[in-house]
Amino acid sequence: MSVASKLTILLILVLVVGGAVFLATWDIPAPTRQVEKTLPDSRFPR
Repeated sequence: MSVASKLTILLILVLVVGGAVFLATWDIPAPTRQVEKTLPDSRFPR
């Protein structure tokens, strides 16, 4: 393999591993918006 091919494969490998580490360690915040729904009484049997 030529030097350019080796560098390209190494760059792709570093990008894939770096992206995986980033996604594994990223602390995505949970949604904070409150949801309220009014359920009709006819949906619940008595």
